[in-house]
Amino acid sequence: MINVLSVENMRKSDANTIAAKTSGAELMLRAARGVFIVCKESPIAIVCGTGNNAGDGYALASLLKDAGKEVSLYLTKEKFSEDGKYYYDECVKKNIDIRKIGETDSLKGYKTVVDCLLGTGFKGSVREDIKDAIDKINESGAYVISVDINCGLNGDSGMGETFVRSDITVSVGGYKPGHFLNMAKDAMKEKMNINIGIDPVDEPYRLIEATEVASCFEKRLNYSNKGTYGYTALIGGSEMYGGAIRLAYMANASMRSGAGVVKVAVPKSIAHDVAPNILESTLFLLPEKDGKIAFDEEALTELTKNVKAVAIGPGIGQSEEVKKTLEFLLSRFGGKLVIDADGLNVLATMGRDALRNAKSKTLLTPHIKEFSRLTGKSTEEILSDPIIAAKEYAASTGTVLLLKGPSTIITDGNIVNIVDRGCAGMATAGSGDVLTGILSALVSYIDDMLMAATSGAYINGLAGELAERQKGSISMIASDTVSNIHNAILLIMNI
Repeated sequence: MINVLSVENMRKSDANTIAAKTSGAELMLRAARGVFIVCKESPIAIVCGTGNNAGDGYALASLLKDAGKEVSLYLTKEKFSEDGKYYYDECVKKNIDIRKIGETDSLKGYKTVVDCLLGTGFKGSVREDIKDAIDKINESGAYVISVDINCGLNGDSGMGETFVRSDITVSVGGYKPGHFLNMAKDAMKEKMNINIGIDPVDEPYRLIEATEVASCFEKRLNYSNKGTYGYTALIGGSEMYGGAIRLAYMANASMRSGAGVVKVAVPKSIAHDVAPNILESTLFLLPEKDGKIAFDEEALTELTKNVKAVAIGPGIGQSEEVKKTLEFLLSRFGGKLVIDADGLNVLATMGRDALRNAKSKTLLTPHIKEFSRLTGKSTEEILSDPIIAAKEYAASTGTVLLLKGPSTIITDGNIVNIVDRGCAGMATAGSGDVLTGILSALVSYIDDMLMAATSGAYINGLAGELAERQKGSISMIASDTVSNIHNAILLIMNI
């Protein structure tokens, strides 16, 4: 587990460290020493803004000059923070080449360019002079290093309109959510964090590593049977949105993830389409109305008998009968309930009390648009700080929430886990169904709902990465991820 600090937590923690008699200038020097390690080829250009992030750049320039490296400073303005001015004056004393970035045509010709323009406190849109500097960095053809976070990215959300694209981003003091969420993976080829002696004041978020996932899995005994590891039910499909393959993705993903028995519950009319694709699972036929499942208390009671987990949603459609089915599961089913896709869209019409009063332990797996429907917030509002939005909703409903994205946020309203696995090739139809299948299995035999969901996100992302290596981001499909679930679990278990 690696700590991830919100921008506010980092600000408070930094101030607390300085108040405890570690000067800001000393912290700046420690940051510069960390970045110095990755500045390998000269000539080197360091592009600086006006705040403490620029101060890190001045301290770095001083160190590079002392090491005999050819270094130039490029300033947006001659405006400095108090600690930054100290290191700027050191650069002047050492006769370091100092120029204005706005008076420079390009940064081509430098082997390394260091981005010290804006720190993690940046919000909104960049000014024109900063945008010009970003463009020159991106067009330089050099090895680009961003200090703390890429200029133009929001430290809490990872969102940005115009931003530096780095070869490596060197986080200072602790990772921030913006190093992982939304556009971060497109902005940073590689990232590393340097510890400069700042301890978090508030509880940090947690970036999950393979060791935490491995700890959730117990060795399976020979003296066991299929019932030992959980009966799981998957409810989905409709005549209009048959989704036989989607249901197969779910079922096969669930089996590959360790479920003992998987029951696939579908409307009778699509049974012939689904059956050939789920050889290892049990098909359970549900009554239907207008091509969608019809609410039937007796059938649902039979389906959920001795079942530890139920997943509902993919391809199920939106109807009053589906709503009644979901209401029944929330109020009568005492196991783990995973709600995805159309299940979430129906849930959005029911109000939060349906979750607050639920008998089941509930896991919701929305993408941003589905989460917008659940919360009533715009996607823009959610994306501005997705962790806070997810945390507030989970806390208010008593659920575990898994918010999908380039990196995944999983929270119970108190603890926040981040899973930074997955790849561009997973942006394809059926990927969400694979995740739902994995989750349905894991929650059936891992007691801790939050860690089961977190482990499912990690396995899904890693399996997707393995699939992308084999097929490429353009050609891979969801079944390729299913085909690599066993490889992902083996890798995790053998760390």
